[in-house]
Amino acid sequence: MKLIELLNLPVFQGTSVIAGTQGMEREVNTVNMMDAPDIINFLKKNELLITTAFHFKDDLHLLLELIQEMAKQGCSGLAIKTKRYLDKIPEAAVSLANELQLPLLELPIQTSLGDIVNKSLSYILDIRTNELHNAIQTHRQFTNHILSGMGIDKILDSLSSLIQLPVVLLNHYLQPIIQNYSQLTLLDNLEDVIISQLHPLSKTSPSAFSLLNETRDSITLFPISTHKQTNFLCIIGFVPLTDRNKILTIEQASNVIAFELMKENALKQNQRRIQNDFFTNFINGTFSTDEEIINRGKEFGLLSDQRYVCAVGKAVLKEKSIPFMKYQTEHEFIYEKIDSDLRFFHQEVHLFTTNNLYILLMPLKEGWKEIEDEFISFLKTLQIKVSVHYQVELSFGISNYAQHLINFPVSYKEAMDALYYGSMSGKQRFIDIYQPKEIPEILRMVPYQDLKKFYMDTFQSFANEYKKDYHLLLQTLSVYLETHCQLAETAKRLYVHRNTVIYRLEKCEEIIGRSLKEPEETLRLRLAFRIKALIQENNIWSRT
Repeated sequence: MKLIELLNLPVFQGTSVIAGTQGMEREVNTVNMMDAPDIINFLKKNELLITTAFHFKDDLHLLLELIQEMAKQGCSGLAIKTKRYLDKIPEAAVSLANELQLPLLELPIQTSLGDIVNKSLSYILDIRTNELHNAIQTHRQFTNHILSGMGIDKILDSLSSLIQLPVVLLNHYLQPIIQNYSQLTLLDNLEDVIISQLHPLSKTSPSAFSLLNETRDSITLFPISTHKQTNFLCIIGFVPLTDRNKILTIEQASNVIAFELMKENALKQNQRRIQNDFFTNFINGTFSTDEEIINRGKEFGLLSDQRYVCAVGKAVLKEKSIPFMKYQTEHEFIYEKIDSDLRFFHQEVHLFTTNNLYILLMPLKEGWKEIEDEFISFLKTLQIKVSVHYQVELSFGISNYAQHLINFPVSYKEAMDALYYGSMSGKQRFIDIYQPKEIPEILRMVPYQDLKKFYMDTFQSFANEYKKDYHLLLQTLSVYLETHCQLAETAKRLYVHRNTVIYRLEKCEEIIGRSLKEPEETLRLRLAFRIKALIQENNIWSRT
């Protein structure tokens, strides 16, 4: 209790405040009587010391030293019974007490110091007993909410009613876990504000600050520690540490909420494992039929006739020599950060993990172009936050959309390809969208010697022709294939008669030994001509 409240007891009747009136709001946890000159060695914080000043009657220096030490250790005040050994309190002591804002009290001669100690301690203990009783009742009330299945939101409502202030439960990223407060916009970007101001939040004691909004709202954050992380109980308003009733009530709520959060986290971990098992089996082709995929997908809110876009994220830790357990823990935190932020994206996104990759599966309710910019903007913001919190570079590959759920493995492969080629190009913290490969890109993936052999085998039969005829035949054949086997268009491009084209093509068929009307043969020739261009390109680069 506060010193100014304690002085209202009848036993303090006639007591005068001689100095240190600015410190009358100090807390008093105990009252002690000085009966030895070395009391300085036994002083305690928030302790009110009463004395007859017998040991100071001839030693002003010792009195001043006591006042200085009491102020230094945060004592509540010094009460001296005058008119017995000390006629009046020295001016030097009054001046020093005012300077240090330490309350200096003058007790009347008729008051018994023993009565002051006993009645003060009795009063303080009665208050403490009442506080503990209320705390037990409050704890029982909150626990009953959980046992009856009402959940954390009911605890928050009850706590708000008890302390007469709005209450919001925030995760360790300072984002609301439960939407139980009508003015949640007040807490928008609270995480960014804390980071930008480099304001370290204590994980053991409350933190209070004012928001820079028009109404200058105050916020008090009480940490709720679980085995993995620290969440926060956010009180919209200032809660002074001296308000014992509110503090104890909030502490009881915090304890019950901490246990409930640990229970919910265990359930989430199990659900997450089941989801990841489904996803892994899905992309690995474990399910035998489309019907099995559709039925399993329904369990996780995945509809078969829905279009989906897949984004695959990979985190690259800046610290390469990190221990394996810490490495896994970091990935757990990144997953939780992504999961937490996804809840604030206006469209539902399913999240899976496999091999420390983060797979985001987003149903398309409209066209991809209508949501592409917004989704990419969300991913960029996520990249920045992950980098700030964990010193990790997070990159994403995004697929084309899958027409149906059963086509999702193809989209996953596309997103993985986009992520892979982005990494191979030396990019960091990038977002790449999958682009279908052109034929030259695919051919470049084949070893050069194999390409050259295919080309030589295809056109080897032309080698016995005269060089002039060889080039004319290959030119005619190339233009014929490029014009989709149209004789008239081929003749037009070569500036020759149609019959000339027919003659040359018949000559080509004679050399090859197969008809140009066979699809397999025309495909082979088309590829050979494409490979020829790559071989020529490679020879140019080799010479340079």
